[in-house]
Amino acid sequence: MSVSLVYKFRWRIAIVLIAIALLVAMLPVMATMSHAQNSAKQPGFSITYRGHSYPLLTTATPPPTDAYCRAHLGHPCYSPQEMQTAYGASGMLSQGDNGKGQTIIIVDSFGSPTIAHDLKVFDAGYGLPNPPSLTVYSPLGTKPFNPNNSTMVSWAFETTLDVEWAHAMAPGARIALMTSPTSETQGVQGMPQFLFLEQWALDHNIGNIISQSWATTENTLFNNYPGGIQVLKSFNAFYKQAAADHVTVFGSSGDSGVANPNLKGKNYPFPTVNFPASDPYVTAVGGTSLTADTQGNYQSEVGWNGSGGGVSQYFKEPDYELQNLNSSDQGILKGYRGLPDISYNADPSTTILVYLSFLGKSSAGYYGIGGTSEGSPQWAGLTADGNQMNGKPLGFINGDLYQIANSSQYGTTYHDITVGNNSSGGITGYNATTGWDPVTGWGSPNATALFTAIIQNRHHA
Repeated sequence: MSVSLVYKFRWRIAIVLIAIALLVAMLPVMATMSHAQNSAKQPGFSITYRGHSYPLLTTATPPPTDAYCRAHLGHPCYSPQEMQTAYGASGMLSQGDNGKGQTIIIVDSFGSPTIAHDLKVFDAGYGLPNPPSLTVYSPLGTKPFNPNNSTMVSWAFETTLDVEWAHAMAPGARIALMTSPTSETQGVQGMPQFLFLEQWALDHNIGNIISQSWATTENTLFNNYPGGIQVLKSFNAFYKQAAADHVTVFGSSGDSGVANPNLKGKNYPFPTVNFPASDPYVTAVGGTSLTADTQGNYQSEVGWNGSGGGVSQYFKEPDYELQNLNSSDQGILKGYRGLPDISYNADPSTTILVYLSFLGKSSAGYYGIGGTSEGSPQWAGLTADGNQMNGKPLGFINGDLYQIANSSQYGTTYHDITVGNNSSGGITGYNATTGWDPVTGWGSPNATALFTAIIQNRHHA
């Protein structure tokens, strides 16, 4: 081979080696670009849910990462693993207390026709195991899903949130979805059907944890509405029975602060609270705005202005509040039930994601979602983990939550939230303060420490 050919050959080899090196160096960037392009696909579709519009973030799988959401969408989208870390559930889960042997009961109108499929996609996207079972119970019958019916769409969105995120906090628990063919709205509408479903679940020993992400303004039931008082009394009797049967019941406190509507859709001109969260036998879950890093490490939290809370105008103050709230709190309550009891992330600007496909292939994908509806199913999941840790159902936990908070264990079992208020709609609400307050209750959980303390509290009683 001539000298000139040798140089040409070596030069070609050098070019090839440089090209390979550049390609290898670019692979992570190309992968990031590919993921970013997929994640950025926003077809302009959105779902309106409880006054907020939630756009389709991506039709691609897996879901966009939290880091991507912060960089490209301007807000976090916390993963199940981040939420487990932020709220201290990782300890329970790592030791095998993942809700095994427990069943979480979720109550919604209509349900979602694609919930089984959507949960599988959600689990695959986030690396979660499928639940031991997802069973849909409809003892009152069903109605065909109509994608053009905004009420049905909203309930399907709610159902998806409830199921996917109860499972996210308790991957080993069974899920029982109870659906009603009637929409729950303000006043008595739909509530007898929900009571029937919950009583049916209790009578058939379906499970020991009930999550309710629905609510109606308490005043619509006791103020000039035929049958409303009886509905309140019937539900209260059921919740008392549930407590006696070692069933834990959660209720979301609402998403409009202290401003809640009457039967005509206009807000009462004074602070109001929502039922069933206001019932003393229900654990009321308020809302916060969570700040955590992209590994889920807890940083801070403030009360969300949409967090329902305040003082019941119907239910008297229960013993667990009389015995554990200070004189300043008693001055607010004046002998009536205060809520919420505890809180959880709810701010629509600090979202979690759900996967849904009930509106068809073109709009199937991941959507952000917020509201206190996040809190009830996730607290239900944490309680399933706690039940497994305890070896039997914990049942009614409000007394434990208040006793532990009003002790030296408060700083290790809760995140005390002292900033924020729930004034809304021109109606003055309440401020978050040290200790319990009518915005965030006692605060959000450090779950492993909290449920460990509850179990120890029971054993020492």
